[in-house]
Amino acid sequence: MGYKLKVTIDSDSGFCFGVVYAIDMAEDILTEDGYLYCLGDIVHNDEEVSRLKAKGLKIINHDDLKSINNEKVLIRAHGEAPETYKLALENNITLIDASCPVVLKLQNRIKTSYDSDEKIVVFGKHGHAEVIGLQGQTNNEALVFQSMEELEQLDLPAKFTLYSQTTKSTDTFYQIKQNLLDKGYEVKANDTICRQVSNRDKDLPEFAKKYDKIVFVSGKKSSNGKVLYEVCKKHNPNTFFVSDVSELDKNMFEEGNTVGIAGATSTPMWLMEEVKQVLESY
Repeated sequence: MGYKLKVTIDSDSGFCFGVVYAIDMAEDILTEDGYLYCLGDIVHNDEEVSRLKAKGLKIINHDDLKSINNEKVLIRAHGEAPETYKLALENNITLIDASCPVVLKLQNRIKTSYDSDEKIVVFGKHGHAEVIGLQGQTNNEALVFQSMEELEQLDLPAKFTLYSQTTKSTDTFYQIKQNLLDKGYEVKANDTICRQVSNRDKDLPEFAKKYDKIVFVSGKKSSNGKVLYEVCKKHNPNTFFVSDVSELDKNMFEEGNTVGIAGATSTPMWLMEEVKQVLESY
């Protein structure tokens, strides 16, 4: 008989334009040259990284970069710190720069603030590739925090400029700004959050409420995936997080359930299609 699940993929889910741009650039060079070095995972999704590795993408880290000469190296959408560009010049490396335009604009604004001797505080995830690139614009002097609780522990200057990683929640950013103003800090707040990402916070609740169950598909390393999963979970407690089809379990569902599939901005559409096929086979 089967479960006869009615499955719908959220049309707004899937890669943001920054990731599409980076992957398109990588695939063009892989077709031409047969291989390409990429500094860090091109996207925070293991399934998509595996697909591109099979085409010849070679993932390297910053230590590896020091010993590479006369090669092409892709900079992914998250962007890089100035030191990376300096090293590339020294080693005659051709950088294929797929930094997201939204990230580049943010880097430039932070660099301008730093050059104007402003104290800089960044709302972002410690160790995240984008945040490392942002800190690099300030000679690693910017203070970084990833939660309100952590912010309370920081020894903040009386006057500073506040920035945000591009994939953070706009609501949380404005709550933080207001909290700081209420405490008497002189804060110049720059909303540098990508609207293609932040608008998902607004659209996703309506999508999540429509279905009996939600399957949220995302890589475990994706910051954006964690945020959007929590949005789904808040509006539909019957939300399940999976990274690939092997993590699906028939017992999550009941006969005749309506199921919505959503994903992060780093989740490929082909992976959500695979999940849909498996669910429809139950």
